[in-house]
Amino acid sequence: MQQERHAVGRIGWLRAAVLGANDGIVSTASLVVGVAVASPDRSQILIAGVAALVAGAMSMAAGEYVSVSSQSDTEKADLARERDELATQPAFERDELAAIYRERGLDHALAAQVAEQLMEHDALGAHARDELHLSDLTAARPLQAALASALTFAIGAAAPLIAAVASPAARIVPVVATVSILCLVLLGVLGARAGGAPVARSVLRVTFWGILAMALTAGIGQVVGTAV
Repeated sequence: MQQERHAVGRIGWLRAAVLGANDGIVSTASLVVGVAVASPDRSQILIAGVAALVAGAMSMAAGEYVSVSSQSDTEKADLARERDELATQPAFERDELAAIYRERGLDHALAAQVAEQLMEHDALGAHARDELHLSDLTAARPLQAALASALTFAIGAAAPLIAAVASPAARIVPVVATVSILCLVLLGVLGARAGGAPVARSVLRVTFWGILAMALTAGIGQVVGTAV
């Protein structure tokens, strides 16, 4: 029998990848636009952009690793507690599992039978899945999240940097902004397709916040550049 593959199986790395790429595009493009509006010096713009890429990728990796590790620690603690309860009070745990199945629509006798059989087959797995709502598909994977986030941040941040290098000095702001918006549209489409979500909503979500961020930093750059 062919096993079905669902989008939820990609949720661990997909969330980190989309977040990393979006952050890379938005933060680096906003910084480049802000600096370019304040000062047209290309060397300053590129130094700021490269620094943003390196620091941002490392920050994303560290942040994802720490946060997902905390999630993983919580999951392990809950499983350890459940393992102890199964060893010390199996009858209570069996009744608890049966109650869950009754709430889902099984009658009293069938719920008790299902709980009994699942407890005999894999008691901890049954409680992890049905009581704690944990599964292999959605389990926290800190290293995977950190690598996905750092890599996609760097790829996303490279787009506005390449645009800044390739564009004439006088056109850096509009070129970087245009390239970044197009990259955000592409990211929205890819993220929606990978996650099985509506494309239009995903594109609108990422482009709105990207445009807002670039507009705000451009305004700040204008103010700072005029003041200095």
